[in-house]
Amino acid sequence: MTPDFSSVPTPSAIFHDAAAASANLVAFLEGPAAAANGLVYFTDIAGNRILCWNPSTKTRSEFREPSGRANGLLFDKAGNLLACEGNEFGNNDGNRRITRTNMVTGEVEVLAERFEGRRFNAPNDIAACSNGRIFFTDPCYGDRATMELTHDSVYRIDPDGTLTRVLSQPDIQRPNGVALSPDERTLYLVDSCPIVGGNRKIWSFSLADDGTLSNQRLVIDFAPGRGGDGMCVDAEGRLYIAAGIHHPRGPHENRMVPAGIYVVEPTGRLIGRMPIPEDVLTNCTFGGPDLKTLYVTAGKTLYHFRTQTPGWVVHRSGV
Repeated sequence: MTPDFSSVPTPSAIFHDAAAASANLVAFLEGPAAAANGLVYFTDIAGNRILCWNPSTKTRSEFREPSGRANGLLFDKAGNLLACEGNEFGNNDGNRRITRTNMVTGEVEVLAERFEGRRFNAPNDIAACSNGRIFFTDPCYGDRATMELTHDSVYRIDPDGTLTRVLSQPDIQRPNGVALSPDERTLYLVDSCPIVGGNRKIWSFSLADDGTLSNQRLVIDFAPGRGGDGMCVDAEGRLYIAAGIHHPRGPHENRMVPAGIYVVEPTGRLIGRMPIPEDVLTNCTFGGPDLKTLYVTAGKTLYHFRTQTPGWVVHRSGV
C-alpha cells in the first residue's frame, strides 16, 4: 500500500529543528517597471543589481551592478528611471537614496539622500505625478540599528527639489508600496508592519494640487495575514496589490492570506485574486504595447499575465 506522504511527521530524532531556515539568498526580486519600448526593468536586492527583460527576444540582461541595493523602480513622465536605492540584504552597504537615470545619456542624478541631515533608512517604493512631483516611502525592514532617523515615513520631492516629510507615525506604522490613481487625485499606501498585531492595511489619501495629503481612509485590511507589499493601478482605478504568503516566516504571519495579486476597487471591495505560486510576492506593474500585460515579481521569478483592462502608468498616460 502506498503511504500517505502528506501525513509523514517530522523525524525529531534526526533533526534539531522542525523547519528549514534560509542559509543564503541568490535572488530577491522587486520593483518592476516597464519602459515605453517594452523592456522591463526589475531589481534583485540580494544580488545588488538591476536586471532587464526583453519580451521580444525573451532574453535577460544586467542593467546596473552594483545597484546600491535598489528596490522600487518607476519611470517618470519624461521616461527617466527613478530608483529607490535601499539598504536591505547587505552589510549596511546600500546607498539609501533616490536617483533619476536619463535613459538616453545614462546620467544618474541624486534627488534625495538625507532628511534634516540624516541618511534615509532604506527607500522602498516610489510614485510620480505628471507634473514631476515624486512620493517615496522610507521604512526599515532590515537591521533597525542602522537607522539614523527615528521614524519610518513617506516623503515628497517637488519639481524644484524641495523635500518634505508628508506621513509618519502615528498615522502610519511601516510604509511600503505607494501608487497614484489615474487622475492623480488619490495616493494609495501600503502600511505593512511585520510584528505581531502590526498594520496590514492599504490606505488612501486625497492629494491636493500643492502636494498635501488629507482624508486618510482605510481601503482594505489584510490582518492578521501577510499584507501588501507593492501595488499598481489600472486605467479604471482598480488596485492590483501583491500580498500574502504560502509559508509564514514567523509568528507575525499566517496562511490566511495566500500569495497572489489581489484586485480591489477604490471603495475597498475585493474583486478577486490571481494566485502566485512563489514566495515572497513583492510587486507588480503594467506594460506591453497596450498596457494589458501585468508583470509580477516574486522570489526568483518575473511573472506576467494578460489583463482585460489596460493599466495606468504616468509615463504612458493617455495610451
